[in-house]
Amino acid sequence: MTVRARKTASDAILSAPASRSPVEAAEKARRSFNLIPGPIAEADARRGRGAASNPHARYEPVEKERFDDGWDLVEELPPLKTEVTIERPRTIIARNDSPDISFDRSINPYRGCEHGCVYCFARPTHAYQGLSPGLDFETKLFAKPNAAELLEKELAKPGYVAKTMAMGTNTDPYQPIEKKFRITRSVLEVLSRTNHPVGIVTKSALVARDIDILAPMADRGLAKVALSVTTLDPRLARRMEPRAATPSKRLDTIRKLAEAKIPVSVLVAPLVPGINDHEIEDILQAVYAAGAREAGYVLLRLPHELKEIMRDWLSENYPDKLKHVFALVGDTRAGKLYDSSWGKRQTGVGPYAWMIGRRFEQACERFGFNRVRRPLRTDLFTAPMQERAGQLSLF
Repeated sequence: MTVRARKTASDAILSAPASRSPVEAAEKARRSFNLIPGPIAEADARRGRGAASNPHARYEPVEKERFDDGWDLVEELPPLKTEVTIERPRTIIARNDSPDISFDRSINPYRGCEHGCVYCFARPTHAYQGLSPGLDFETKLFAKPNAAELLEKELAKPGYVAKTMAMGTNTDPYQPIEKKFRITRSVLEVLSRTNHPVGIVTKSALVARDIDILAPMADRGLAKVALSVTTLDPRLARRMEPRAATPSKRLDTIRKLAEAKIPVSVLVAPLVPGINDHEIEDILQAVYAAGAREAGYVLLRLPHELKEIMRDWLSENYPDKLKHVFALVGDTRAGKLYDSSWGKRQTGVGPYAWMIGRRFEQACERFGFNRVRRPLRTDLFTAPMQERAGQLSLF
């Protein structure tokens, strides 16, 4: 298919703010024109990927659309390859003060995620890179190999006060490229050496690789892991989370962590109305049997481009359920498809959301979840040597 730009580079230059020079505007427009991907619908090209499309990045001045001009030859498209760009940020600890989130700091070793979970609320963040939250999010990744070095410097700053460091809050720290880059492991080594508490969220079996670090930390009250289990149906998992661990692998990983005496919790997340919400009780029963003792859930969130991505995915995989699913999502968001209000964005509002919450609470009570919650210790923290952080001691 031929690609047609809806807005040209010259249009971008003409509409640029007056404070930007024509040269700067032209350069930004050219960069944007090269980066903006058009929607991709060819099944062969995206085999093994989650999103069915590659929507326009919302901050870019150029958009492309495909149309048939009669000149294209039928050809077999190569599969989309995973590309990794090395990123070297100046800081690694991200801070937040959201009142409905249980942590105030986090580390994300990677941008984008090869797992390809179609529902991932982090997809819209790829727009900040000038890339699509669709297929670009799962094929054009960014890695931060200097994360451990930066962390050590930030922990050594005077006045630093230790609180639980969250990992996996945006993209999965154990996605497939972690096998090669080992950034998450290097960060854990720093946290272990400084006795800094850490909480990990993942859906990958690769976390079991680091039991040799996590088990001693857990023994000191410094580590716990949450596994995300969305479904027990391998066919549904393959469609929703094409490159993530299978449901059986996740249950096995929970078992390994529990046997190593690492506190394990489970996130039944996200619950997609009309798709996997009927599995609440079955998932909780299975993960409790595997060794998890804490559990939580999150209702499907559809910020920004994620609405379009989910719509395209439903159109391809469950066309008969598309209207029903979106109607239920609207019922849980006061008639909208998304509400970012604190305290509402995770669980929704209204009768349907209330029913989901009560089912989850009753199932947790029946199976024995959340009876004991183990807070992580912060009193053992020892700052890295100042010399290693680049600051010499006075004596």
